[in-house]
Amino acid sequence: MAERKPIESWLTDMDGVLMHEGIPVPGADSFIKRLKESGRPFLVLTNNSMYTPRDLHARLSRIGLNVPTENIWTSALATAQFLDDQRPGGTAYVIGEAGLTTALHDIGYVLSDADPDYVVLGETRTYSFEALTRAIRLINDGARFIATNPDETGPSAEGALPATGSVAALITKATGQHPYFVGKPNPLMMRAGLNAIGAHSETSAMIGDRMDTDVRAGMEAGLETFLVLTGLTRPDEVERYPYRPSRVVDSIADLVDRI
Repeated sequence: MAERKPIESWLTDMDGVLMHEGIPVPGADSFIKRLKESGRPFLVLTNNSMYTPRDLHARLSRIGLNVPTENIWTSALATAQFLDDQRPGGTAYVIGEAGLTTALHDIGYVLSDADPDYVVLGETRTYSFEALTRAIRLINDGARFIATNPDETGPSAEGALPATGSVAALITKATGQHPYFVGKPNPLMMRAGLNAIGAHSETSAMIGDRMDTDVRAGMEAGLETFLVLTGLTRPDEVERYPYRPSRVVDSIADLVDRI
């Protein structure tokens, strides 16, 4: 195997890597501080489309992680960029929160339920039967189906919650139409993020806690990949996958000295 070039840019997942159930992972603050001091390009990524970068900046700041808004990349932003590239100035019927609607407004999209170009499904804690019914009928009438990410469940203090992937499956069952998922593990989200910070895959690394999204997305985008064990993936689960991360580490604290 050819030796990789030195890492000049870093991409990292948020939940399970920098924080876990609202508490910062030990070493996360040192990692972010070292990145900022080094001047190296970096992004904190999340498949969650509910929040704007400003929202996430505030949430991270409250737990002592100072990540500038320009260094936060969400599936909502990636979805908006994808739609802007595909059909500039289009229309969309959106199921989601402010993170997604703001991103679409910012690219000049009109949100409408009258013959929209797209139905865009994102994350929300209040999926309504009425909104899902409207989405199904619009897709049946010809609207193209886009979803921000394929995550089937999301975490909460009470346990797992149905997420975008599960709700997308419901719509697919009702319409026969599968969505185009923009977020991880689609390498499109990674490549768009790299472009946003002027980085190149050959000299970039992805840190994540999930094999099926973070590691797969990083690998398919050509990045070096690091799996941390502070999130969803247990050590014994790594060997079940037909692909491997470049390296498995206990936590992000083990990577501070790599910067």
